[in-house]
Amino acid sequence: MDEETEFAMGATASCVDGPGGKVSRLIIDPATETVTHLVTQPKHRLGVGRLVPLDLVDTAAGDIRLRCTVEEFGELEPAQETELIDDVTAGLGIGGLNAPMGVVSPVQTILEDVVPLGEADVDRGDPVYCLDGEIGRVHGLLVDPDDHRVTHVLLHEGHLWGHKKVSIPASAVTGVANGIRLSLTKKQVEDLPPAD
Repeated sequence: MDEETEFAMGATASCVDGPGGKVSRLIIDPATETVTHLVTQPKHRLGVGRLVPLDLVDTAAGDIRLRCTVEEFGELEPAQETELIDDVTAGLGIGGLNAPMGVVSPVQTILEDVVPLGEADVDRGDPVYCLDGEIGRVHGLLVDPDDHRVTHVLLHEGHLWGHKKVSIPASAVTGVANGIRLSLTKKQVEDLPPAD
């Protein structure tokens, strides 16, 4: 088997003809335990992040390269959608039908992350829970380059006086909703060797 591919949140992904952006989330199909998309945020957060299908992703020597042009990247499915909520002050006596003349009810804009139906997303900094409580935060995933199955979860574990990056086998993962849940205790994770 080829060496696993590391998808670290915050890694830079480049298009064939210019900058792509930074990896902000990974989309996983929990049924098959495979990564299906990288969510890549454009440089300097200008513009909307995009859902990049894994078949457009090449990795070599730690670099993430997208098999698309900057223009094609901009045409990929958006990774966020904007939702407008009207009249958030209704019933508070601030706006609405009883508002004094000239007072306009505000419209609130909410930006929500897009996750394809039936899939889950893993964000940088999502909590990782052991059987006996939270142990650290997600740093990234190791993925089999042949079938895109997640082989390990990378996390930063520890306290102010001793941080280390740990590679946890995917077989210990019991769930990915609202954080990653493990079938291990904190002591078992602490006893794992540091990741390279």
